[in-house]
Amino acid sequence: MGATGPGRPVDAVVFDWGGTLTPWHEVDLPQQWRVFAREVHGLPVDDPRMPVEEIAEADSLALRLGEAEDRAWKRGRESHESASIAAILDEAGVDPAHDRHHLALAAYQRFWEPHTHTDPQVRPLWQALQAMGVRVGVLSNTIWTREYHREVFARDGVLDLLDGDVYSSEIHVVKPHREAFLLACEAVGVAPERAVYVGDRVFEDVYGPQQVGMRAVLVPHSDIPESQRVAVEAQPDAVAHELIDVAEIVDRWNSAAL
Repeated sequence: MGATGPGRPVDAVVFDWGGTLTPWHEVDLPQQWRVFAREVHGLPVDDPRMPVEEIAEADSLALRLGEAEDRAWKRGRESHESASIAAILDEAGVDPAHDRHHLALAAYQRFWEPHTHTDPQVRPLWQALQAMGVRVGVLSNTIWTREYHREVFARDGVLDLLDGDVYSSEIHVVKPHREAFLLACEAVGVAPERAVYVGDRVFEDVYGPQQVGMRAVLVPHSDIPESQRVAVEAQPDAVAHELIDVAEIVDRWNSAAL
């Protein structure tokens, strides 16, 4: 068991986003920035007739963007410093006033659209939790904006069930930093000892919340790359092999707390 044990009632469940609320996807990460960079340069991504020098300039920008993002995520793992897409673009030398900037961001989001769809179990799970009187929250390590994530939740018909959400892009730390979890609990109006965190990574989503007294439920269905793993001694309070299992886990804990 984790830090709190089963004796306290659960008043809120806070969820990780990528790989938890969205099914795990293998993504060609360098391609996201090639799409962005070529749109900045006005180049069709797969058109071989483009001048070699223009493609080289676009691909150089894509490389800089990828390197800036890699450094941002490395800082997150090592010093728990957050990042945003705006900061990554700035570090790579992208001018936000460029007349094609918004077109490039739109192309980048179109690239990600197939990988952002909410798991079909989320709505029935969140409805079941709220029927128990349990609040629902989200805490995500992300470079994307609050507006973008909320657009995704609205698109997939679950935004109306969300009681509070925190995104690392709008705070100065990422999971597993204690402050991220404290802010998530504050967003749903619940003390950490009466909240549960659900995620797919042991370091960020089990070790992290247990440091502030939250219980942690691991959803072990993501094939996390070795480069993104951090060795840590932590055991989840429960394991959910499907998202919908979280409802039964919480109901069991709350029944035991009566």
